[in-house]
Amino acid sequence: MATPLLAAAAAILLWSTLATLGLALAHLPPFLLTGCALVLGALPGLPRWRQWRVPMRTLMLGIAGLFGFHFLLFLALRFAPPVEANLVNYLWPLLIVLLTPVLLPGWSLGARHVAAALQGLAGAALAIGVAPASIDARAALGFAFACGSALTWACYSLLVRRVPHFSSWAIGGFALASGSLALACHVLLEPRAAIAPGDAWKLLALGLGPMGIAVYLWDVAMKRGDPRVVGVLAYATPVLSTALLVVVTSRPLTVALAGATALIVGAAVLAVTAPANR
Repeated sequence: MATPLLAAAAAILLWSTLATLGLALAHLPPFLLTGCALVLGALPGLPRWRQWRVPMRTLMLGIAGLFGFHFLLFLALRFAPPVEANLVNYLWPLLIVLLTPVLLPGWSLGARHVAAALQGLAGAALAIGVAPASIDARAALGFAFACGSALTWACYSLLVRRVPHFSSWAIGGFALASGSLALACHVLLEPRAAIAPGDAWKLLALGLGPMGIAVYLWDVAMKRGDPRVVGVLAYATPVLSTALLVVVTSRPLTVALAGATALIVGAAVLAVTAPANR
């Protein structure tokens, strides 16, 4: 497995494709898309299936993290304006940094970690270009779901360090169980939909990339690295994702995106160079 920072960087690069691939497959029902992608995400861990055996507590944490995160996120995107909901969802890197001393005994925050987290949040907000509008009850519920998705992923990312150690290959078992649960929700809650042949390679890329290998690498980064630094580095995800969408949709590069990039790169440098208070 890769070193923590390299694993985090690779996961972030893979996650940056999530929005583009999701946009290309937006015509599929969300639970069907999530379920198929997570089942595909289990495939990289299949050769190490013997390492999927974990205590029930650990398995439930894995299912809550993978399924709960995507379930709440897709609800948020349905109820609230998608761009704004996506920004709220990207509070999870900030929550990882700030919740580290709460969920991981023995860790503390320094002033530079807090400054880097806030600077990263400012960069993410600038990149997505959020502009608050009038919020009705439906949108407010959507933003609540987005907060829940951010909190779910942040807590999952930190709590994996508190359960008995398990192989990162066990993520395959988490993905398979979570994907099966999502497909069950599709059968119960969504209209039937067929996957066109042209969508197959996109679904494969989505499942093996941002919803597969990225999660394995993220597990390595969160278990072995400094969670405060990894959390701030994750702010590169919305910027890279937005930049890729700009290229794919042929939209011009804006001053806001360039400024956001500078803010987030600066936040990452600040976090990496901050002393680890443990």
